[in-house]
Amino acid sequence: MKLSFQIARRFLRSNLTQTMVIILGIGIGVSVQIFIGSLINGLQKSLVQSTIGNSSQITILAETDKGLIVDYQELIDKISVFDTRIASISPALDNAAFYNKNDQNQSLLVRGFDQVGADNIYSLSSYITEGNFPTAKNQVLLGQALKDKYGLKTGDTFDMITPDKRTISCAISGFFDLKVASINSNWCITSLNNAQEIFETGTKVSSIEIQMYDDHVFAADEIAANIEELLNNQAISVTNWKSQNESLLSGLQGQSISSLMIQVFVMVSVVLGIASVLAITVMQKSRQIGILKAMGISNSKASLIFLIEGIILGIFGAIVGIGIGLGLSFAFTTFALNPDGTPVVALFIDYGFIAISGCIAVFACMVASLIPAGRSSKLNPIDIIRNN
Repeated sequence: MKLSFQIARRFLRSNLTQTMVIILGIGIGVSVQIFIGSLINGLQKSLVQSTIGNSSQITILAETDKGLIVDYQELIDKISVFDTRIASISPALDNAAFYNKNDQNQSLLVRGFDQVGADNIYSLSSYITEGNFPTAKNQVLLGQALKDKYGLKTGDTFDMITPDKRTISCAISGFFDLKVASINSNWCITSLNNAQEIFETGTKVSSIEIQMYDDHVFAADEIAANIEELLNNQAISVTNWKSQNESLLSGLQGQSISSLMIQVFVMVSVVLGIASVLAITVMQKSRQIGILKAMGISNSKASLIFLIEGIILGIFGAIVGIGIGLGLSFAFTTFALNPDGTPVVALFIDYGFIAISGCIAVFACMVASLIPAGRSSKLNPIDIIRNN
C-alpha cells in the first residue's frame, strides 16, 4: 500500500501540469454540481417561504352549518403535544362584513387573531407599517391598500356592517402591508376576543391554523392525516397546503428532477474525462510499470497505483470544486439583486449536500480509475521492455 502510494504520487508529480488540469476539471464539475444544487434548493425554499411560509400550512375547519368550532382550546391542547414537528398553532375567527364611511362601501374579510398566534404564523408585527395590533374594544388593523384608497389614517373610525345588518363603529389602530394586493385591500384584522364580540359567536372560532418547523413543511399532508385520525371528529375537516398547491408542488418536483439530471450528466462527464486521462497515463508510464513488474511488483499493486491516483485526484478536485462552488454561490447572491437590493435567489448552503457532492466526486474518480487499473494489470513486462 505504501509503495503504491509513493509511486502514484511520483507519477502525478512527474507531469504536474497535466495533474493540475485534471484537478481543475474535477473541481469545475463539482462546483457546477454544488452551485446548481444550492441555487435550486435556495429557489425552492424561497418559493415555499413566499407562498406558504407566513401562512397556515394545516387548517382545521368546522363542517357544521354555522362553520364554527366548539371547545377549540381543548383541540389545540391535544394537537400541540401530539407532534413535535408542529411549530405553532392558533385559533382564528373569520367573517364577512362591509366597510362603510362617507357613502364609501366595500366588502371586508374580518379576521380575528390571537396576537401571539398571528405573530408566530403570519409574522404580523413585522408587517405593521403604522400603529399597533388592536387591543381595545372594536379596534382594527386595515391594509395599506385601503389606507391609500380612502385616505385613512390611524385613529380614524368607520362603520362595520355585519351579515345580520348590525352597525359597529370601529377605530383604526394601524395599517399593515402583507405584500399581497388582495389581502391588503380586503383583510380587516382584529383581536380574537373582539371578533367574537362583534359577530356574537361566544367562545367559538371558525378555524385552527397550524404551522410546522421549516424542516417539516413538506410533511404537511402526513401530519394533517395524523391529526384527522387523532381527532376522529365528523364535524371537522383538516386541509393542508400541499393539497391546495398541486401546481406549485409539480413545479418544485420538476426543478428537483432537472437539477438532478444536470448533476448526473456533469459527474458522468467527469468520470469519462478522468478515465480517458488515466488510460493515457498507463500508456505513458507503461515502460516504468514494466520495469516495476520485472522487479517484482505484483499486478494488484500495479493496479492499486492508479486507484490511488484516482482517489488523490478526486480529493483535491473535490476541495477545489467546493471552493469554486461556494464562491459562485456567494457571487450570484451578491450581484444578482432585485430592485430593492435583496438577492434574486436567497443563498442556501446545505453542508450535508456539499459533503455528499465531494464524496460523490471522490467515488466517481475512484470508479474512473478502475479502467486504467485493469489495463495496467494486464501489461506484460517482457513485451514492454522488448518493445521499448
